[in-house]
Parts: sequence; structure tokens; C-alpha cells
Amino acid sequence: MVEKQYTITDEAGIHARPASALVGSISKFESDITLSFNGKQVNLKSILGVMSLGIASGSTVTIAANGTDEQQAMAKIDEVLKAEGISNQ
Repeated sequence: MVEKQYTITDEAGIHARPASALVGSISKFESDITLSFNGKQVNLKSILGVMSLGIASGSTVTIAANGTDEQQAMAKIDEVLKAEGISNQ
């Protein structure tokens, strides 16, 4: 299992456009990928789950991947978070 924390830097937090980009980019991975925020955990492959968390700018989230392609999945998550301006980590 690979786990990493991110601080959300987008002024609007994780809203529809970046959430869609993130979910779409990782849906091809076999690993189980979760997003944890404020004591709640959702499947990162679910746009509704991600949106339900209401993650605001400045929030810290934890993303975990567990499976055969977990390293590749986390690398893709890093790439998308930076490209979409969601997080600079």
C-alpha cells in the first residue's frame, strides 16, 4: 500500500472539473484507490464520492493506493494534481 498526503491549493478546492480529471485519469488502474478527508473515506474512482467530501482550498487530504499497479497509480495522481493546479506537492 502506498499513501500520500496532499494540501489542496486550488482556490475553489476540489470542484467538478478537477475532480472529473482526477477520477478519469485513474479509472484504468486495477488498484483500490481511496481519498480520505475529515474522517471520511471514499473511492477515488467515484466522482460523486469525491464531490461529496466538499474539499476546500487549504485542506489536507490523504490518498492511498493498494494493488498491483499502486506505484503507477500514485505517479499518475501526482501528475494530475499538479497539472490541474489542485496541489503543488
